[in-house]
Amino acid sequence: MRISWITAAAILVSTQASAGLEQSLAECSAKADKLDRLICYDSLAASVKSAPKASSAQSTSSVAATAVTATSVAAVTETQATSVTPTTLPANIENEFGSASIKKDKEAADKEINKIFLDVDSIKKDAYGALKIYFTNGQVWKQSDSKRFKLASGQTVYIEKGAFGAFYLGVKEKNSTIKVKRLK
Repeated sequence: MRISWITAAAILVSTQASAGLEQSLAECSAKADKLDRLICYDSLAASVKSAPKASSAQSTSSVAATAVTATSVAAVTETQATSVTPTTLPANIENEFGSASIKKDKEAADKEINKIFLDVDSIKKDAYGALKIYFTNGQVWKQSDSKRFKLASGQTVYIEKGAFGAFYLGVKEKNSTIKVKRLK
């Protein structure tokens, strides 16, 4: 009986809190000036962020469990609005974003592997004529474009990195490459 009263009270409080939040959002969106609207949204986000969080782990599957473990109205409405808990990101995620495209120093660029040489063990074709190439080191690569390319067992080929994560297979004697992807 006591839990049902707590549940009912929590539902009532959370409904009122979400209505208050929705009303605040509506007031912010009604502002005509962009800067005033942004300031309104920022202050609303700060007020939600400054509310104390729940002290224990919360179950989002039932309102009763959420109401019992919640310590504030903001925590209750937050858990009802989202069904998954947010993941924590590394602290330096902003610093790492896009850093792969920045020119690296000479040592790092020299250490990066851009081209490998492999010996062909065997070659098979699929139903569409694409090559499936087995190498002596156990790797298996498959042609991903429709070009014609002649290879033989025992031949040494190279695979090099291309733009946008693509890989190209070629032979030193030819001025032609095919696009490949690694299967194994």
